[in-house]
Amino acid sequence: MKVLTDNFSTFVEGFLGTVRLTVYSSLLALALGFVMASFRVAPVRSLRAFGTAWVTVLRNTPLTLLFFAVLLGLPRFGLVLPFQVFAVLALGCYTSAFICEALRSGINTVPTGQGEAARSLGMTFGQTLSHVVLPQAFRSVIPPIGSILIALTKNSAIAGAFSVTELLGTYRTLSELGYNIIWTFFWIAVGYLIITLAISALFNLLEHHWEVAR
Repeated sequence: MKVLTDNFSTFVEGFLGTVRLTVYSSLLALALGFVMASFRVAPVRSLRAFGTAWVTVLRNTPLTLLFFAVLLGLPRFGLVLPFQVFAVLALGCYTSAFICEALRSGINTVPTGQGEAARSLGMTFGQTLSHVVLPQAFRSVIPPIGSILIALTKNSAIAGAFSVTELLGTYRTLSELGYNIIWTFFWIAVGYLIITLAISALFNLLEHHWEVAR
């Protein structure tokens, strides 16, 4: 307990850093995942090819390698931003590939007749997707998206190796101060548990709401 009480501000700073990474990266991943899922089911071949390439490359690239590519590669092209922004880009883009596939799997559960009926009424592809298909697909993809965002929270620990303030990185500071590493990791684990349980509770509420609404 002493390691927590003596270094509470350090733990809070790391905890809030992980929360910020999780929130910003999740918003980016959800936005990109929606766009790429739309591309993957679009009637335009070039869009489908782009969406497929995006998912294939990112899902098969180690996240650590992607961090190196973003944090060390982009500045060579003149794009200089705070390391936290680079970390959000890496986490968000990587996770968007998994969000995309979760959304696409939900879209595929909607009977094709629904889309055909919408098109027969004169709806465009965008209108059909947003007003007919996605509302029906949304409920089935809530649990997997929640799991993906929980994984994103844990993946954010990699950012600490690139000078980004986050929860796991606090162990280095406390280890140098001579605190028991076991208790340090215990409180770090508690911090991650708080965040992941909050995400799980949020998605359980969403799933319950949509189940009742249905």
